[in-house]
Amino acid sequence: MRKLKLQLQMSADGYAAGLEGELDWLVWDWDDNLKAHVSKQTENVDCILLGRKLADGFIPHWQSLQENPETADASSEKMVNTPKIVFSATANAQDWKNTMVISSDAETFIRQLKSQPGKDIMVYGGCSFVSYLIDSGLIDEFHLYMNPVAIGGGLPVFRKSTENIQLRLTQSLSFSSGIVLLQYEPK
Repeated sequence: MRKLKLQLQMSADGYAAGLEGELDWLVWDWDDNLKAHVSKQTENVDCILLGRKLADGFIPHWQSLQENPETADASSEKMVNTPKIVFSATANAQDWKNTMVISSDAETFIRQLKSQPGKDIMVYGGCSFVSYLIDSGLIDEFHLYMNPVAIGGGLPVFRKSTENIQLRLTQSLSFSSGIVLLQYEPK
């Protein structure tokens, strides 16, 4: 069975975005070790899941990087060429490459997707979509990149659960930027 992996940047105080979805607090001075780690994480991924709000910025961002000879690299190629599924009742695929939009029951669709042959599946967010996946018990691995900043309030992804979510630490790494990876699996 394919794994659904969550890759998410978070503030040290547990938020994935500011109150209005701001991401200006993210640390981007990644060293080669962090870049290599994130790149290695995506090697065994052949499908990306996104919520509509994140897709609106994520997909055009990677497409524009790939289309510019000065910024095109292996990372942008991977993000553009990997099939993406956007979950939304209102979005359409616009001019997004390798993307389809699903407006039906996300939980059933993802359970079926996980049971199909293939490599792992990566979800990048956004907050409400990831919260839904967590509450539905669909995430198999949590790759949480804790940024060395506290933003004092914002949008958490562990927000709707009525029960504790027990996790088992499988890896932790620190990088020169101050970002710390905490990798968990559900118990």
